Amino acid sequence: MSSSATRTRARTDASAPLAGSSAPRTFAARAAARAAGGAVRVFLVLAGLFWLLPTIGLLLSSLRSPSDIAASGWWQVFTAPAQLTTENYGRLLADDTITDSLLSTVLITVPSTLLVLLLGSFAGYAFAWLEFPGRDWWFLGVVALLVVPVQVALVPVSKLFGAVGLFETTLGVVLFHTAFGLPFAIFLLRNFFAEIPRELLEAARLDGAGEVRLFTRVVLPLGGPAIASLGIFQFLWVWNDMLIALIFADSQSPPITVALQQQVRQFGNNVDVLAPGAFVSMVVPLVVFFAFQRQFATGVMAGAVK
Repeated sequence: MSSSATRTRARTDASAPLAGSSAPRTFAARAAARAAGGAVRVFLVLAGLFWLLPTIGLLLSSLRSPSDIAASGWWQVFTAPAQLTTENYGRLLADDTITDSLLSTVLITVPSTLLVLLLGSFAGYAFAWLEFPGRDWWFLGVVALLVVPVQVALVPVSKLFGAVGLFETTLGVVLFHTAFGLPFAIFLLRNFFAEIPRELLEAARLDGAGEVRLFTRVVLPLGGPAIASLGIFQFLWVWNDMLIALIFADSQSPPITVALQQQVRQFGNNVDVLAPGAFVSMVVPLVVFFAFQRQFATGVMAGAVK
């Protein structure tokens, strides 16, 4: 046998144990990775259940009679499911205060969201692609308004609304939410619209598209994720607000948050209305958020990174 063949066989024999020894390590690494992934999934499930625990407790409490609520905790439903009843929701629908407050909340939330989306889209497009004197300085002013707390404007805006007849009106609450929602809307949409390729807009202009057609046919469809995320954010903020509604809303037909707070203050034992009312007030924004959470995450990340 030649010396070259001997060296080749020796290298092969020397490498065989290494190859054989690497297989157990690879299997162990895969098993560890799968175990770690399973542990992470279990942890996330437990964290999600823990986060949803108050919602589950509120739902079960809303399905129990006042006497059962006073006698034991909501977890007793699992041992005595006969306690569950829908009578509380019947009382809720028969309570004019709660039903009127739900309608008032819708009348405040929907216009506030739509106005912020419309005006924010116009301003975001103007700051991103239109040239006008002082554009950068105006945008810096908008960004500076992001750090202004709502509490600073309560007293001066109250005096202004009282002078013009908007205090304790639905229109006044809508205007307040719109004004304080616009800085974030303009900031988010301007950053998102600025990422649209300039070549695409120039091609549309060469085809004869004006600014209005360019905005409606090109920019708005491409900005769908950002606009959807902004709409979700504004909807959640306005729906769950109590401070602005407590000060500026009509005291005869307040939003649901104020109506529930008044129920607690005036009728401390009115649990059969409070529990289902609080659950309805909470489940609406939860459904909206979970239905559009992908658009929310996409729009916020795209608008925040430039």
